Amino acid sequence: MNDVAACFARFAPVCALLLAACVGDLGGDLPRAEDAATPAPPRDAGAPSDAATIDAFVPDEDASTPTIDAGPPPPTVMDPGTEGDGDFTIGPSYADAPEMRVPDDAPRGRVYRFSMQSEDSEIYPGVTGRYTRDLWIYVPRQYVNGTDAPFMVIQDGGGYVADVTAALDTLIHQGRLPHVVGIFINPGPGDGPGSERGLEYDRVSDHYTRFIETEVLPLIPMRPDIRADYPDLRLTSDPEGRATMGGSSGGACAFTMAWFHPELYRRVLTYSGTFVAQHRDDEHPRGAWEYHEHMIRDEAVKPIRVFLQVGENDLRFGSDGLHDWMDANRRMSDVLEERGYHYRFLWSEDAGHVDRRVVRQTLPETLLWLWRGYPIPGVPAD
Repeated sequence: MNDVAACFARFAPVCALLLAACVGDLGGDLPRAEDAATPAPPRDAGAPSDAATIDAFVPDEDASTPTIDAGPPPPTVMDPGTEGDGDFTIGPSYADAPEMRVPDDAPRGRVYRFSMQSEDSEIYPGVTGRYTRDLWIYVPRQYVNGTDAPFMVIQDGGGYVADVTAALDTLIHQGRLPHVVGIFINPGPGDGPGSERGLEYDRVSDHYTRFIETEVLPLIPMRPDIRADYPDLRLTSDPEGRATMGGSSGGACAFTMAWFHPELYRRVLTYSGTFVAQHRDDEHPRGAWEYHEHMIRDEAVKPIRVFLQVGENDLRFGSDGLHDWMDANRRMSDVLEERGYHYRFLWSEDAGHVDRRVVRQTLPETLLWLWRGYPIPGVPAD
């Protein structure tokens, strides 16, 4: 395959998103993916089939039309089964998981830091003025240049770099986790309704997914410092190899990414997810509360797996009943179970909002559950 074809094949998903953004105005959403998603069977029937929905190039019947090599097929993803699914209670005391301490003989992944300027963004140029967005890219030492890397997009990334990279270093070294690249990205400034962060994370739409796909991911392999170490870093286009994570509004954002585009993201990890009426607009007047109120129940089942956690002393405010984090996450758990999703819900006694004690105790086990079924290099499939 020549260089031009290889480049086109690697960035085909991004090109499709750019085209979708150009056809309509900037505020228009990408096409929804319900028709492409493979519905899961009832909960007692095992795992969803999770068939990959990667776009394929179909050759024209006219032999004179050149064909494009779409590259190697995605890795075979095993049926994850139902181990670890369901509702669990932890606490009230907490201790770091042993995997949070990286073994002395474990190679540490490289972390690269860079920034993005708001004026360079078409999707998030700034609701209150210019700002700078910081990013950290973690590449495990075991990653082989030129191979397709599974990855995680972590919202509020700066607050998770230390904990997530420690867990990844340990679990990858132990051969228990794929060679996952971490993309830690901070939001714009502020919090809550009317802020840049609120617009990015709490809005029930595919705008943030489009931002990641068209403005963030293409930058990463092009960074000079990354290219110096990995001249052919490849981020997989296989949705089974793409996860997203966050706490609070970042958790709601993580779910939104997979909900609107399961052909791009299928693994979701949330702590104290803000599944409440935080961002209201004409299309979704009750914001992310609508996920458990009717959207998950009303729409076709999507091939995604979801981790939820909330603290016994989590947030609750207002008199409208739509800003109770404990109730919202319980309702998310209930409707995901009802609809037959792979989900895992932790009720954390005597814990607060995105309680770091909970994160450091549960993160390694949660990552193992999240990536169940995805092949690990050098480890035979069960």
